[in-house]
Amino acid sequence: MAIVIDGKKIAEEIRAGLKKEILGLKGAGIIPALHIILVGENPASKIYVKVKEKYCKEVGISFELEELDETVKEAELIGKIHAINLDKKITGIIVQLPLPEHINKNNVLEAVDPKKDVDALTPYNLGKLVSGEQELSAATAKGIVRLLEKSGVAVDGKHVVIINRSLNVGKPLLQLLLNRNATVTVCHSKTKNLKRFTKNADLIVCAVGKPDFLKTDMVKNGSIVIDVGLTYIDGKGVGDVDFNSVKEKASMITPVPGGVGPMTVAMVLENTVIAAKKQAGLNP
Repeated sequence: MAIVIDGKKIAEEIRAGLKKEILGLKGAGIIPALHIILVGENPASKIYVKVKEKYCKEVGISFELEELDETVKEAELIGKIHAINLDKKITGIIVQLPLPEHINKNNVLEAVDPKKDVDALTPYNLGKLVSGEQELSAATAKGIVRLLEKSGVAVDGKHVVIINRSLNVGKPLLQLLLNRNATVTVCHSKTKNLKRFTKNADLIVCAVGKPDFLKTDMVKNGSIVIDVGLTYIDGKGVGDVDFNSVKEKASMITPVPGGVGPMTVAMVLENTVIAAKKQAGLNP
């Protein structure tokens, strides 16, 4: 029977630490401030933004939300980002993804000042990650690594299989794990005979957005399973892992909800604090 990793509890501990740190920063005149741009009416994006707003207020981060119509032009959006880049009161910027199809995501991300890029998706911050010199890392990937560290899991020498190759999960997580001496295999929708890889993994990170995708016959005894998926069925959040069966075979497993999700938000908050300190000339 697997140990269930309590991401909610770990995230609460991280937020408590950030709250104390932010009080000290404010005493020195440094106020972490997060500005989120939300384009359109994507229901999931609205939920994610509300959660970020809630926990920003909990720890003492100033929060601003700018909502733009679905039809906003790419040039107008980039212009707004440039204005926020110049606003010294704002220390962190997030352009909530996904964006409407008529907007080039890469152009938008490139417009964000890397020093304020608390999602860590600009080419500069991704390049820093590849070089092993990252200061800001993508929140979900960073959250997974912190979750493992807080749970006493050393990835050094372990074979990790990531089922995801996205810019905000698979690719940055690959680099974070390589930087910690893991042996990493990245699988995706075009991977043939996926089970051949997952059955040999010491640690599996599954982020495919398909409920109960990872079955017990796809994992080996004693493996560690991290579930990043979240799909709503009849108003209930469901993960990518067939939790009830896989927990009987794995040594450790994350639940949905209460696993990676709270850690992602905690890392956004942490990144916002790191960015604020760096902009103030402090060592983050």
